[in-house]
Formats: sequence, structure tokens, C-alpha cells
Amino acid sequence: MSVYPDRAGVRWWTKAWFNGKEEGEPSVEIEERMAVQFIHCQVDKDAWLEEHYPKQMEIYHNAIEQTKEQILQQYNI
Repeated sequence: MSVYPDRAGVRWWTKAWFNGKEEGEPSVEIEERMAVQFIHCQVDKDAWLEEHYPKQMEIYHNAIEQTKEQILQQYNI
């Protein structure tokens, strides 16, 4: 994931890539203060993704849970 400004430096955007998708997800406009916090590593990246890309994160969490269940079944745990 990343943040970037428009050419004038007035509007800020965040963008994320899931599953190696080359073009990534659509950009989401964010407030400048949020971009600054991101740049200074003052945000929780999972919370950031949950806020700006909730559908993709739901799919991610479901995939993790399914994998966990498969592993537990494989080892009869």
C-alpha cells in the first residue's frame, strides 16, 4: 500500500495491491494529515487497510480462516 498526492499536492490518495494484482485496487482519497501519519509510520497498516479496503480485507480474513481450518483438519487437531 502507498500514499501519494495529486500534481498540485492538494489532494492525497492511498492505493493497495492484493494478490499480486498488477494494477492494484482503485485509489481512495484521504486527508493530508492521514497521508503524513502514514509516511511517518504512525498508522496501523491492518487498520488502514480495513478502513479503506474493507471488502478486500474481508476476503483476506476469510482466506486465512479457511487455510487455518484446513491445516487443523489435516493434522486432526
